[in-house]
Amino acid sequence: MLESATAKNDLPLEASIPHGAVSLESILCTEELRRRPWRPPDYEKENRALVALAGALVESPFNILQTLAETILDVTQCDSSGLSLLTKDDGGKRFYWPAIAGEWKRHIGGGTPRDFGPCGDVLDQNRTLLFRHFERRYPYFIPITPAVEECLLVPFYIGGKAVGTIWAITHGDRRKFDSEDERIMNTLGQFASLAYQTVESIEDLKLQIAAREQAETAVRALASGLEAKIRRLVDSNIIGIFIWNLDGRIIDGNEAFLRIIGYDRGDLIAGRLNWRELTPPEWQEAADRRVAQLEASGTTQPHEKEYFRKDGTRVPVLVGAAAFEGSSGEGVGFVLDLTDRKRAERAYTEVQMELAHANRVAAMGQLSASIAHEISQPLGAVLSYANAASHWLAAQPPAVEEVRGALDFIVKSGVQASEVVDRIRALVKKAPPRTDKLEINEAVLEVIGLTRNEMAKNGISVRTQLTEALPAIQGDRVQLQQVILNLLINAMEAMSARSEGPRDLLISTAKTDSEGVLVAVRDSGPGLAPESVERLFEPFYTTKPGGLGMGLSICRSIIESHHGRLWATANTPHGAVFQFNLPRYSSGEKEDR
Repeated sequence: MLESATAKNDLPLEASIPHGAVSLESILCTEELRRRPWRPPDYEKENRALVALAGALVESPFNILQTLAETILDVTQCDSSGLSLLTKDDGGKRFYWPAIAGEWKRHIGGGTPRDFGPCGDVLDQNRTLLFRHFERRYPYFIPITPAVEECLLVPFYIGGKAVGTIWAITHGDRRKFDSEDERIMNTLGQFASLAYQTVESIEDLKLQIAAREQAETAVRALASGLEAKIRRLVDSNIIGIFIWNLDGRIIDGNEAFLRIIGYDRGDLIAGRLNWRELTPPEWQEAADRRVAQLEASGTTQPHEKEYFRKDGTRVPVLVGAAAFEGSSGEGVGFVLDLTDRKRAERAYTEVQMELAHANRVAAMGQLSASIAHEISQPLGAVLSYANAASHWLAAQPPAVEEVRGALDFIVKSGVQASEVVDRIRALVKKAPPRTDKLEINEAVLEVIGLTRNEMAKNGISVRTQLTEALPAIQGDRVQLQQVILNLLINAMEAMSARSEGPRDLLISTAKTDSEGVLVAVRDSGPGLAPESVERLFEPFYTTKPGGLGMGLSICRSIIESHHGRLWATANTPHGAVFQFNLPRYSSGEKEDR
């Protein structure tokens, strides 16, 4: 019914502003409408009309638009009335008239262009407009008889989107529209929206009415069938649903909601449920922000929080809410129990931590020779200085100053060896993630120190290009150093596989446009095959003959958990570039101690 057919008296789609046409302002008298003497409201007649419309919507929904046009004619005492709907088959290029009452009734099926006509002007200005003799601007109305004296047009909407107008017309000067007509038309415009939705979903509505004959009175009252749809969702108990008031009272709720919070229907009926009291103290500030959002926009985006259960325990939930239109501080909430998901997330995090630890231990194994060299150097120095100190003590007289100097060198070498061991222990030990304030350049240099000798053994030239005065970042030093270590080892292995050509490795840091940091590892290896770039970070995908394909996947998980991004591109003239960025440290974030 809502799709237009080829209609008689249809007006040309290509109509445009003709030469000499008057301005829109010259045919509008909306402000004058509100200054005119107005008749007192006849609420009894208006209520009878609305009740009759609601009944007609249920009893004869296919004719509801025509019934609405006739109701407009009756309550406004105009000469012609009707509805204009945007077409669908051509993307809304014109309005067509599916229902008309009064003297223009013979023009049912006609219409006007969307971009040049009174209905289009109403939608563009998004308000009620009163026109007088609009054929002076839109000459395609001249053949339509009887001529229009005044036309009162009101837009109506579906889901915030304008879909049409309702209108009332006088063809003579026996009466003029006033502010009471505007009020009535706005009320009927809301009903037009409801009627449009009903006709759109008529088949679905018929099924619901057949399935819920006992609820027919309620369905008729709401007319659009919307309550039946919501009730079906509530009764399904797939998710928790409750009706709330902004003061905290929970007015109603389904069994799924009561099961989530551990209460029963007796508690609900007794009025013992209050969503503010169910909300733990640390979530109250966020709850106040959601209330402000509801008051401003009528909805809140789904968000995670916790509720107290009846036994005092807490349950993690995902909550969304929407306020009832035209209602005073009431709305509906949707609640999903996240207990199983949180449990799965914890298990997943534990597995990720185990994999990350195993990956670090494997990396240390690859660098065992380099690590041994890092430790043996200071230990060798300790032995040399100890022997020298022994000789100086045996001298006659003993060379006390030389002994003191040797002991200082022994202490420094011991500290150096201890620092190497500490860094290795930190990398291979199991520990929960931390969120500390870090300097990325320091973390990079420590990892380079662990790999320096292995790089030299493989003939790789390592250069650094570290930007000074970088902003601090926030995260787990061990995890971020694991990422850097993985990227360095991958670059070393890629270049070691080349039989000829330079083996250059560049590690650089820089500041990002968003005041974060960027770390890049550039190698001169064989590069990346185009078909493999998109799959590099997939679990178990590897280009190494003996690889497991977990290193880069773990690295990406670590960087993403730090709210950053890790990606790979080709280097110039050959090789690969692996880069990751991280946000700057925020003093508002909690730091582990």
